[in-house]
Amino acid sequence: MVGFLRPVQDFSLSCGMAPSRASPHAQKLSCMSHQRILARHDVETNRRKPIMTAKLDLFTAAPSLMKEWQRAAFAISSSLEPSLSELVKIRASQINGCANCLNMHTVFARENGETEQRINLLPAWREAPCYTDRERAALGWTDALTRMSEGHTHEDAYDALKTEFTEEEQVKLTLMINVTNGYNRLAVGFSAWTDPAAVRSAAKAAAA
Repeated sequence: MVGFLRPVQDFSLSCGMAPSRASPHAQKLSCMSHQRILARHDVETNRRKPIMTAKLDLFTAAPSLMKEWQRAAFAISSSLEPSLSELVKIRASQINGCANCLNMHTVFARENGETEQRINLLPAWREAPCYTDRERAALGWTDALTRMSEGHTHEDAYDALKTEFTEEEQVKLTLMINVTNGYNRLAVGFSAWTDPAAVRSAAKAAAA
């Protein structure tokens, strides 16, 4: 989590407050045009200022801890095959309702060659025929650990996990799920929005 974009502003009130002597239809067209102009301006502003957050900058608030957290996250993320890792991160982020991480990891998954079908069907992965047994075991483990407060279903999920993953891989996958859940809570809790390109650059720098 490196760069934060500020939330897009809501310009709906500015249109309603603007006085006009034009006809209602003309006022509506003018308002819609004004919204589009402001929206484009806001997007361009966000592109020019990628390191922003609505509440605080995590790396300014706790630089040493965040750097260590990021370093560990990069190491854990690269410990399993990229295609599986991104599916797991997307799935955990779906459960947690983290728009930031969903945006980021769907971008990374597509860059790695993931198909739209497999990304789109993740919410219904149990019924979808496009995932391997290894991926299903990982997704089942992700669901069980991320939804632990809803009931302990991890014993059933573990039966599938141990069939497809070595003990070392089980630890790697579990750490990855934990890191993803942690990032979800940082992003949602602090209203953070991360530029995927900035994360890619940070990962390359950490690996150098």
